Amino acid sequence: MLEILKVILFGIVEGITEWLPISSTGHMILLDEFIQLDVTPEFYSMFQVVIQLGAIMAVVVLFWNDFFPFGQRNNKQPMAQTGLLSYVKMDKIILWIKILIACVPAAIVGLLFDEQLEALFYNYQTVSIALIVFGIAFIIIENHNQNHDSKINDLVDLSFDTAFLIGIFQLIAAIFPGTSRSGATIVGALLLGVSRTVAAEFTFFLAIPVMFGASLLKIVKFGFAFTSQEIIILCIGMLVAFLVSILVIQFLMGYIKKHDFKFFGWYRIVLGIVVLGYFMFIA
Repeated sequence: MLEILKVILFGIVEGITEWLPISSTGHMILLDEFIQLDVTPEFYSMFQVVIQLGAIMAVVVLFWNDFFPFGQRNNKQPMAQTGLLSYVKMDKIILWIKILIACVPAAIVGLLFDEQLEALFYNYQTVSIALIVFGIAFIIIENHNQNHDSKINDLVDLSFDTAFLIGIFQLIAAIFPGTSRSGATIVGALLLGVSRTVAAEFTFFLAIPVMFGASLLKIVKFGFAFTSQEIIILCIGMLVAFLVSILVIQFLMGYIKKHDFKFFGWYRIVLGIVVLGYFMFIA
């Protein structure tokens, strides 16, 4: 029962921090310092990634109609007027091409250097610096954007070049833990003149192939010989992350319609200082 309660807490933290641009890694590191699961280090390394599948399913449920490319209902741009191709939504196909283009940089680096990057940068110093640097970036960019209108206010206006450049920012998050995948892509999108709403939506969609791919890679490396306890831990963690993510995504989409991201910038700076101070002077 105690382990189940711990897993529920991990799922709550994952569901909150995966979508808010505040770094799930930074929060997971702190949480693991105070509440440790009774599992092997290999399983925990895999669990940290695979629990994200629960969070990503929240995006799939909430935005299904926005990215699913098949069906005649609300098909504004069918690939053909008759036949099977009339069920293909061309605008959604183009959106997926942009998503995949944006995923290419992180996918290549992740496949080739996943273990090396984890060994080099998965430490509190990197996480703290990344939290603070991107927190400052949020504040600077939002202050700059106060007097400038967004150039891209709809997903259909997002060019292939812009999608690729956003993917480069996602690559930064793949290399440096603590950057926050959502934080990096949103910062990049804002710099490129994308509106907050479009930046957040595109970030959510980018997470689908990225998280599925990362989770599959971790599971394959771990192997499929799970104990019954490990299966229960994974299922509960993903379920809680899914339920919490539903609420958090809905909150964020409502929040950014009236507010900017500066609050999250200040929060990141404070958290980065807390992480750095804790490991330097207490741990």
